[in-house]
Amino acid sequence: MDQARLALIRGGTEEETRSTGSGYLIGPRLVLTARHVLVDRETGEPWPTIRVRIGHFDHGPARSVAAELLWTPQDDLDVALLRVDHTADIPGAVTWGRPTGRVPLPYQGLGYPKAATTGTRAVETLGGVLSPLSGNGRYYVLDQRAAPVAATDGGNAWGGASGAAVFCRGTLVGVVAQEPEAYGARRLLAVPAHSFVEDPGFLHHLAEHACATADLVAIGVPAPRAEPGAERTPVERALETLLLPLFADPGSRAAYARELAGGLGYETGDYHPTTADLVALLRSHPRAHAALGQALAPRAADPAFRAHLTAFLTQARTLGRGPLLSPDEFDELLRLLGEIGREQSALLPQAARDALPYAVLPAALDRPTIEDGELAATIEALEELSDGEGVPEGSPPVPALLRLVEYVAATVEGEQRHGLRAWSTRTADRIGIHGDALAERRMDAARWAERRRNSLVSRVVMELEHDGTGGGDRYRCRILLVRSDGTHRVLKAPESEPRTPQEAASALADAVSAARQEPGRHDHVPWVTVVVDEHGLHLAVDEWEAGAPEDVLPPSPIGADYQVSLSCPEFDRIVADRGQDRERRWKKGRTAVAVTGPSCGDARKLVHLLRTEHRDTARVVLHGPADQRRSWLKVCLALGVPVVLWDRDATGYEDADRLGELAPAGALDGLAERVRVFRSRTAAHPEEPRARPSLVWEPEDSHPRTELLHLRDPWRGTHPS
Repeated sequence: MDQARLALIRGGTEEETRSTGSGYLIGPRLVLTARHVLVDRETGEPWPTIRVRIGHFDHGPARSVAAELLWTPQDDLDVALLRVDHTADIPGAVTWGRPTGRVPLPYQGLGYPKAATTGTRAVETLGGVLSPLSGNGRYYVLDQRAAPVAATDGGNAWGGASGAAVFCRGTLVGVVAQEPEAYGARRLLAVPAHSFVEDPGFLHHLAEHACATADLVAIGVPAPRAEPGAERTPVERALETLLLPLFADPGSRAAYARELAGGLGYETGDYHPTTADLVALLRSHPRAHAALGQALAPRAADPAFRAHLTAFLTQARTLGRGPLLSPDEFDELLRLLGEIGREQSALLPQAARDALPYAVLPAALDRPTIEDGELAATIEALEELSDGEGVPEGSPPVPALLRLVEYVAATVEGEQRHGLRAWSTRTADRIGIHGDALAERRMDAARWAERRRNSLVSRVVMELEHDGTGGGDRYRCRILLVRSDGTHRVLKAPESEPRTPQEAASALADAVSAARQEPGRHDHVPWVTVVVDEHGLHLAVDEWEAGAPEDVLPPSPIGADYQVSLSCPEFDRIVADRGQDRERRWKKGRTAVAVTGPSCGDARKLVHLLRTEHRDTARVVLHGPADQRRSWLKVCLALGVPVVLWDRDATGYEDADRLGELAPAGALDGLAERVRVFRSRTAAHPEEPRARPSLVWEPEDSHPRTELLHLRDPWRGTHPS
């Protein structure tokens, strides 16, 4: 990297600079940069005026010269060439590189990020590690060693660094193009040089401007060497002691170390490792100790060797030396779970919540479904969790990840089950887990899968509480999946911020979609119960709309998509025997209906009716003025009436016929579906004046309560009390 080749690029009009970026002089008149720096994002057209300042302030005053857009690739790669009006006299030529192997490489660059602005744009060094395995193939992932605070104004903290050249071991390997928002300015994305240096147009301009050809040099990392004896740490010495019983023959140790280093992606041409060098290798790559354990596993038939290997693997993890899985184990599990996730995106979160009920799960598993792109990071997070229950004395604890894999395996069939169980068995053998412990987890998983098949999600419960702190129409929201056997599971939200009605409806839609994926459901949609307080009984929750997927379909009210009813358990705390009344009405009065009319009078008369001739009635249809309906609704709920229907837009008794299409006194079992169909027809024909039905339906089973805490010794990853 030659600082004299640094370029500051400004694009816009004669009157105004509209875009600022970085670049690198790769020839006397050619500047490499990012395409988006040079074009108007609204029109896609190049800026009419582009100015480039070549050089670093260390080399004296830099002159600003005009430039023109010369080349961009035919595809949508974010890279471009500029031709400047001034020929620079800079000796030497650019060397182009391509990172190889699996080992993260140190990188560096120079740019002009917005965060470094102090009156004028200042130069900032980019530096950190580039992992050849990260990203999607179209970009390199650059993890920053030092990063600015994430921008709070909607912009990018690294804005202006786009176009900066990225160097590894003296070779140009890419061009900075993006700052992904999810990582809070700690990460950048770069277009790989190998994706454009062989483009015919790019090569033509290099030749036309007498630049060196863009031959790619493979860039690897030499295998690490040990520090001199006096500089080795206590951890390194401890690992060296643990390794000695595994390698009685120095030649065998060297062979294993060379093979391990090569498999991890290091260069091993002149690598002749000592035991200390092997320790340095184990400390340099996060998965090295697991990979070594995998290589040595075939020798573990000897009980003494097995004991030494188990001690090494257990102590290595205790000393903080990397994650659970070797690279091969990780890649295979990622493939197996990826195939299952693409078919059943809700299965892994469901299994994780039941297999690991007390663990602090990764955020992706607290949602109803998991995206394919989230799986790798989720596996990495699960590697840190331990199970630690019921293992024979002297055996390492069963990792939580293996327990989860067994739960998923018990749910799928055929090759998918065989693949997961074979992976689990090999990994457990390599770690040294006792066979009885793994068999116990497998039996737990089989029992869980059987219960799951016989107890589908019967209701999706959304608890709503209006948030009065920030003002506006926002609600705190909690969603539970209730199964037919009475058990339930809370879906944890990744954030605790109050939600808008659309956000709450979208979260509910995701939960229902996940429940519909359960095997054996046959596309049956679970009932949606919205739990509210007394004031929430008058919300038009059924009219809330979730965002349509990719805007393919127009948005639809949740009450048109699902059987949506309200519930108000708050009255259970107000009226002590309400639960007993509700249970009696469900048992004796399913076919009875009470309809309010002018003769009902005030709330006292309704109380009398519901305690005498309608003492066992399970359903009440409310007609009448709005203020009367509100008081009657409270009476009905307080006296344990489980089903109450009314038109929240009705102004008086004369509007009673508006509910006639619902057959409010018809068969109770079909009422919720009739309401759903009515709401769907209303949404399809908004021009027609129609009723706006509200339905309270207190379920026959009790409302899910907070689960009891099970006290136990805390393991890493469990919830703190």
